[in-house]
Amino acid sequence: MKLIKILSMSLLFCLFAFIGKAQNTTLGNTAKSNQIEVIDFHSTHRCFTCNAIEKHTKYTLDTYFQKELEEGKIVFKVINVDDEKNYTISEKFKASGTALFLNITQNGKEKAIDLTNFAFMKGKDKTAFSEQLKSKIEVELNNL
Repeated sequence: MKLIKILSMSLLFCLFAFIGKAQNTTLGNTAKSNQIEVIDFHSTHRCFTCNAIEKHTKYTLDTYFQKELEEGKIVFKVINVDDEKNYTISEKFKASGTALFLNITQNGKEKAIDLTNFAFMKGKDKTAFSEQLKSKIEVELNNL
């Protein structure tokens, strides 16, 4: 009798754990649907331009896309490629140093846009960088 009670409790626990996991997975997928991740990769040792890319990207997002950031339509990530915990995402985008990407997730499908060349070319000019990044993000937001 005791064995049946223990097995029943274990089965119930596993069932609740499975249901909870399924709900978390579904919520996670919904949250990532139709979203733009702005990903700024960098190494531990950064030059002036590398720091400026992050600073100007943050400025652009905070200035023009505050609502989208709050709603989760846009997410800004700063990732150190030298940190072992970031190996998988760095490898996914083939980032080994400073790089800037838009990762658009729409209806469960991802599309990465590499903005690294643009970022280095415009990184020292806050106005040009911000205007062009804003334009690139607006195009992708309109397509979501």
